[in-house]
Amino acid sequence: GKTLRGFLVLETARLHGIAVSAAAPAAAAIEAMHAYSLVHDDLPCMDDDDLRRGQPTVHRKWDEATAVLAGDALQTLAFQLLCQTDCAPDRKVVLIHSLATAAGQQGMVGGQMADIAAETATTPLTLDQIIALQAGKTGALIRWSAKVGALMAGAETAPFDLYGENLGLAFQIADDILDVTGDATKAGKRLNKDAQAGKATFVSLLGLDGARLRAAHLIEEACDRLSPYGTDAQALIDCARFVIARES
Repeated sequence: GKTLRGFLVLETARLHGIAVSAAAPAAAAIEAMHAYSLVHDDLPCMDDDDLRRGQPTVHRKWDEATAVLAGDALQTLAFQLLCQTDCAPDRKVVLIHSLATAAGQQGMVGGQMADIAAETATTPLTLDQIIALQAGKTGALIRWSAKVGALMAGAETAPFDLYGENLGLAFQIADDILDVTGDATKAGKRLNKDAQAGKATFVSLLGLDGARLRAAHLIEEACDRLSPYGTDAQALIDCARFVIARES
């Protein structure tokens, strides 16, 4: 995987003077949480995918029960790892509570449910509805990752919250673009799923050029949020620009 979320955790921690060793459990936690979501998302009752990262999906390589339990184990491992994060006890509680919120019905799971409901809706989603859906499904974990350093340090989270919000939305727009224009070999998964399912996406509503412009604007706005941190934030700025330049 791209380990984008874990990178955001470590880099925002570094920006706040927190050692890699102290933040590493939180970085591992978000990767475990994200991996669980992918294992479950690939199941026949969800997206029914055969490939993930160029390898057979868990339920294809083993079976559905193994995939369900593997996802369950990864989700609970995430909170176990957060308990090992090296920060003040009150900060640790904030990390645990905020990840639970980001991953649950107010975040990723809620967004996934809205996405499933949209597949059988009689009216396609509007742009505002897609933005709200993706803010949960894809954006919530990215947004959480981007503010971990500030949360651990007890520092101001607003710039990182806004950076993460824009980054998450741009990431999803890039995914929608790649679903239409990408190379399945590079992506390591099945493409053109959204069009086949008749889903409304950023591309179907904005067109390819419009989607690219929206993603570029979001990334520039995200980078502007970090301007007060100067060159210390360069890696986060480079990461944001990578999100919309990637090929997988």
